[in-house]
Amino acid sequence: MYDQRRARTRIDFVSLAGLLLVAGWWGCATAVQAAPLSVHDAVNVAVSANPGLAALDARAKALAEIPQQLDALPDPSLSINLLNIPLDSFSFTQEAMTQFQVAFTQPLPYPGKLALRAQAASREASAAGAEVEERRLLLVRDVKTVWWNLFYLDRALEVIARNQILLEQFVNVAETRYQVGRGLQQDILLAQLELSKLRDNTIRIQNSRENEAARLNVLLDYPPDQPVELPAAVDESLPVLMSAVSLQQRATERHPTLTAQRERLDAARSRIDLAKKDYSPDFTLGTAYGLRSGSNPDGSSRADFGSVMFSMSLPLYTGSKQDRAVDQRNAEWLQQKYWLQAQHNQIALDVQQAMTDYRRAGEQALLFKDEIIPQARQTVDAMLAGYQVGNIDFLNLIRSQTILYDYETQYWSAVSAANQALARSVAAVGEEKIYE
Repeated sequence: MYDQRRARTRIDFVSLAGLLLVAGWWGCATAVQAAPLSVHDAVNVAVSANPGLAALDARAKALAEIPQQLDALPDPSLSINLLNIPLDSFSFTQEAMTQFQVAFTQPLPYPGKLALRAQAASREASAAGAEVEERRLLLVRDVKTVWWNLFYLDRALEVIARNQILLEQFVNVAETRYQVGRGLQQDILLAQLELSKLRDNTIRIQNSRENEAARLNVLLDYPPDQPVELPAAVDESLPVLMSAVSLQQRATERHPTLTAQRERLDAARSRIDLAKKDYSPDFTLGTAYGLRSGSNPDGSSRADFGSVMFSMSLPLYTGSKQDRAVDQRNAEWLQQKYWLQAQHNQIALDVQQAMTDYRRAGEQALLFKDEIIPQARQTVDAMLAGYQVGNIDFLNLIRSQTILYDYETQYWSAVSAANQALARSVAAVGEEKIYE
């Protein structure tokens, strides 16, 4: 007897040591794994690595180099000419008017044209810069939306796993009652059917998770098949937003979409003024130096020639050119004006819808957490106790557990929806500080 006890003790000690070694190995293994990807880290990676955002930023930098180019004078021209060469001898000394000429000419646009061209280009560059900020907001919104979708799917899988354990316990209870003649075989079959349904849900949710993980990886410029691990818990509290009036005012004043459109409207106005400048002529100034060879009849050397030139364009066809150009620019200005109003209306709608969705989802999450889920758990506990003593039929027990599973899943769906609506609110307002 003593030897058997010693043997069992030795086996328990070896088993415990083995578990400790496994636990230690697992702790070391998890220590070298990458930390779970928080939503904040995901946003930072996307903003720094997303190629679409980088492309828009490069475009804005390219457009910023244009205004200074347009504000500079056109390049002057240098010409070298041979004038009045006699074709019978090709001599440079035979005729007095034969000369080797060097000329320099400088185009001079009408005063104000260069400044207006540069002004229009500068407005377009500013609009491109605002578009970069707009794209950043949309990228952050998309990253947060996908991240919270993934978080919800992970929690849904956890809820399914817990319910599978409970249903397996229900199966054990049903089998025990059936073996002692107090239960029905259909109870066992019903529990097994519910387990199969949970497995089906697991397959479906895991498929959705793989798709969402691929979407997030693409936004982060990662390989689509790279594994994505999220934290198991987050701060579930939801901040209180500013009033609708304040958010609408902030969106009107600061949203980069409206800022970009206002810049385009100003650029269109500058192009109208530039089109009106085309009624005035452009000028060209030049100077030339003519070098002559040979001698005059009196034996003196021939003097060189100097020339000064001035020319101007003549806007004679204003009815078919300048008038039409002004009408074109006015129509373009109206187009930008109407686009600004349309975008303002759309942003106001986006702000209102995002705020409404946020309030609804937040209230729903609070209701599930504080009232519905605790009541559903109490119902399941009461149903299980009643079933064990034969006061509750198995169908009602399974139904109460299924309802609890649905409510827990809906809670995480509401938390995810609220945070996604919050991300949309930030993108719609155009800035992060939208809380009280």
